[in-house]
Amino acid sequence: MQKHNEASAWFENLYKQNENAHENIPWAKQAVNPLLQTYLDTKKEHNGKALVIGCGLGDDAYALSNAGYETIAIDISQTALDIAKKRFKYSSVKFEKQDIFDMPENYFEYFDFIFEAFTVQSLPREFRTKMIKAVADCVSKEGELLVVAHKKELVDGGPPWPLTHVEIDQFLDNGLKEIRFELITEESHISNTRFRILYKKTL
Repeated sequence: MQKHNEASAWFENLYKQNENAHENIPWAKQAVNPLLQTYLDTKKEHNGKALVIGCGLGDDAYALSNAGYETIAIDISQTALDIAKKRFKYSSVKFEKQDIFDMPENYFEYFDFIFEAFTVQSLPREFRTKMIKAVADCVSKEGELLVVAHKKELVDGGPPWPLTHVEIDQFLDNGLKEIRFELITEESHISNTRFRILYKKTL
């Protein structure tokens, strides 16, 4: 059976090949995710500890830091982290090479806000349940998690592998409740529908 680190090894290869030409990294828009920005714009206060999973080139982490969070951004690609550190060298974001499947014990229920966008869908379905649990485990009690993911339509080629409604509901099986559920329509070669769901960790 394939291990998750083997399934994700292609990330480092892609970043390495495009270290000086970021335009060829499909998800690297070099701007904050607009569905995260909407959250930041609509909530009055931003404080506490934040985590960005699969931070890529760092734009979302930078936005969270600017909003007021003490932000940690993780990725499995050292090249991505190196690029992000150069781009935001004057920010207070802590960029760390971490595997969401093997997070430090002190990160259990540690973060007041977590942003997870398109990372769960980047790995084959066999890893989905374990990864969703790993993400949920990092949310502090009363903390929030914002998930953005493509919704599975008829075609299921990958990577990425968009999430089904049944799969996205696995977050509810890990101590989280839905605060806001939205389906966003936006044309994409992956899926024209995206989940945007805000969760809260229940006691």
